[in-house]
Amino acid sequence: MSQVLTIARPPGVRGVRLETERGVFAALAAMPGGSAPGGTVLLVPGFNGSKEDFLPLLPGLSAAGYAVYAVDQRGQYETGAASTAPAYDSDSAAADARALAEALGAGPVHLVGHSYGGLVSRLAVLNSPVPEATWASLTLMNFGPAEVGTPTRERLELLLDALGSMAVPDLWPYLRPAEDGIPADVLVFLSDRWARNEPEALRLAARQLLTEPDRTTDLKDKGVPLSVVFGTPDDTWSEQEAEAMAEALGAPFTKIPEGGHSPNVQRPAAVIEALTGFWASLAP
Repeated sequence: MSQVLTIARPPGVRGVRLETERGVFAALAAMPGGSAPGGTVLLVPGFNGSKEDFLPLLPGLSAAGYAVYAVDQRGQYETGAASTAPAYDSDSAAADARALAEALGAGPVHLVGHSYGGLVSRLAVLNSPVPEATWASLTLMNFGPAEVGTPTRERLELLLDALGSMAVPDLWPYLRPAEDGIPADVLVFLSDRWARNEPEALRLAARQLLTEPDRTTDLKDKGVPLSVVFGTPDDTWSEQEAEAMAEALGAPFTKIPEGGHSPNVQRPAAVIEALTGFWASLAP
């Protein structure tokens, strides 16, 4: 489960609904003063995540000159089904990301995917007819080259078994985090967010995480600038896997100690530095 420490919206962060050719998506947006000289950023959350996972990043990225949008994927929290004929497989999620980038109308977009959002974002680049026309760059955050590691695999398999006989809200008592240090409003939010997950979205995402092939070579050949950011410790993918993937991609690798699986929450300043430094390096 992605981590959230606060749901308070910083000044300048607002909720928006993004209308695309594939449906309407809930998002949080933060705009720089004046124009957006740094470009536009799309942040894609992971399994059972939401746009709120990126709240700690939004002020810093917008202050650095970027127009930033964090979204709920189809089947998540406030986006829900998004359209009248929803499809929740990973290729459809990747098509959603492309539609979102096109709807922003800002030219090539810097794409950042966290965990399962990294899997979706990688597919969004791989499946784009002309990737460089849509994507200014891709950053994979706490995502590895292929299927998840053993501890996460075991948890996902248990979840899939449970989804066969239980409603999503009824699973919350088994997933509820320890309350020590977690504000009451955050616990209420986490419960509500979990209950709003579309069951089919959870099933298909879990199965994809259990079976994802290594697409590193395919991604390297797409011509989109790449980077890898990885918080440690993490047992979803190993640091060694992520670093080897970055090396094979020819991409910068930024390790964020004490960032855990959600460095965007635990070490946001370090993530902002890694992202803006990477994007600045691409400027002509």
